[in-house]
Amino acid sequence: MSQTVTETIADIGAALRAKKKRLGEELISQGLITEDQVSIALKEQKKIGKPLGEALVSLGFVTEAVLRDALSEMLGKESIDLSNVVPDNEALELIPKDLSTRFNVIPISLDHEEATLTVAMTDIYNLMVLDRLRAVVGNRIEILPLLSGESEISDAIDQFYGYELSVDGILHEIETGEVDYDSLDVEGNAYSQPLVRLVDAILADAVKHGSSDIHFEPEGGFLRLRYRIDGVLRQVRSLHKDYWSAIVVRLKVMSNMNIAETRAPQDGRINLNIRGHQIDFRVSSQPTTHGENVVLRVLDRAKGIVDIDDLGLHEDALSQLKLMMARPEGIILVTGPTGSGKTTTLYSMLGYVRSVEVNIMTLEDPVEYPMDMVRQTSINEVLRMDFANGIRSLMRQDPDIILVGEIRDADTAEMALRAAMTGHQVYSTLHTNSAIGTIPRLVDIGVKPEIMAGNIIGVMGQRLVRQLCPHCKTSHSAADVEKILLGIESSESLEIFNANGCDKCGGIGYKGRLAILEVLRIDSDLDEMIAEHVSMGKIKKYLRDKGFQTLADDAARRVIEGITTLDEVSRVIDLTDRL
Repeated sequence: MSQTVTETIADIGAALRAKKKRLGEELISQGLITEDQVSIALKEQKKIGKPLGEALVSLGFVTEAVLRDALSEMLGKESIDLSNVVPDNEALELIPKDLSTRFNVIPISLDHEEATLTVAMTDIYNLMVLDRLRAVVGNRIEILPLLSGESEISDAIDQFYGYELSVDGILHEIETGEVDYDSLDVEGNAYSQPLVRLVDAILADAVKHGSSDIHFEPEGGFLRLRYRIDGVLRQVRSLHKDYWSAIVVRLKVMSNMNIAETRAPQDGRINLNIRGHQIDFRVSSQPTTHGENVVLRVLDRAKGIVDIDDLGLHEDALSQLKLMMARPEGIILVTGPTGSGKTTTLYSMLGYVRSVEVNIMTLEDPVEYPMDMVRQTSINEVLRMDFANGIRSLMRQDPDIILVGEIRDADTAEMALRAAMTGHQVYSTLHTNSAIGTIPRLVDIGVKPEIMAGNIIGVMGQRLVRQLCPHCKTSHSAADVEKILLGIESSESLEIFNANGCDKCGGIGYKGRLAILEVLRIDSDLDEMIAEHVSMGKIKKYLRDKGFQTLADDAARRVIEGITTLDEVSRVIDLTDRL
């Protein structure tokens, strides 16, 4: 008997034990229905000869979504709301429509790496249906069932089957057929409109390729579409400009923007389930000479929070960071330019310290990734909730740890340091070129060195560099100048790697990114030097003598390890000081 079948039978056993607590009791305990309503539904159930859940829905006592979530809670299994799902075209091609209709299942996503097919079904413990699906997709692909409502699945089958869902196929359909632009913002079967499907297909394609941003850029005679992948923009295709008016309307409808406003910038948000992941898109429109430019920031909740041990820190630097977070009060700063992963690092730190014994409050612009046991607040300029006023408000919420999205001015810096001085641990970000550059930067915005001393626990500087594709990288002997840049004696032999490009990495030579980091822990001697206004030259010499590892040192380590290239780290970190 295969492991999958064994696990399925075990799940069925667990489900039967769980069902000893009846559905009606579960709904009553959650305050969703009354005992009288259960009694009425039980009588109706005998008449129609169907499960209690269907009787409750038919009587209008609960919605199908509420029933789905209650069953999910009772069985301890994940459920899915199909109203905001963009299905994977490959998944739909695996399961024929007649089979989906017969068994009331809808394929959601196909993960090639994990070899899993996610499907939504009403009865996730139906062995006959699961075995039939396995017979169609093959034993090498594991079926991952998610609980969903019957009518939701039926609607999804009608909506997604029979329509072209690939970008190329939809474009061909548009070029050869008529498009009713007026129906793009009307509720109904939106998937009958190819431009509606085109927008969803582009969003799904961007997520599939690991894009962090999607750029819709109108030019004089065409629309340029670019993805930012691993920190670098790539043009993926050009579309005829005639499509742009309809595409921008659809994007505005999805993100709850004003479709009539074209002369002022707007912001919105889209929430979709793509390839089995909950994805948020932060949408921004900007009027330009050729029309509205729209950029979507892709926020994948599954990738947004990284375990602190997976940040890629050197063992000594990781120990220093954990030692800094063990301090009960003071401020920890993460520095770096825009797009260097500062927010991800801060979330990793919060993930490390959060517990039921600690009250963590955040003030962000805006909140990017929801976290359990963390009270998160977005700043609101309309309500005069900026960072400085927000910190004042958070201080009255009895916090142990405060996260401030960014220190931009003297007022925010003063309030953050005041919170640190009054027994709170504060995390924040600052735009500087290095960790040591934090001191003159804070002085520049009006913070006195005497206040900094004793209140700054430490600073973490970082950059993001692309990792070499492991499938196509090639090595070469380092030249003398390369050895100097990497801090290696010219007499030593050293093999470093180049980026080439293959099918696995889309011909780029790089796949994925990693953080280059430096961790500066402020000790008592450094505190004293800051308070005494000691020059930056003397501070740097003190740190060098103590063996402080800079961004350049960490970057050189990564190149020597064969994880990235010298060209790539030189793109984001200045190594010329080593010459």
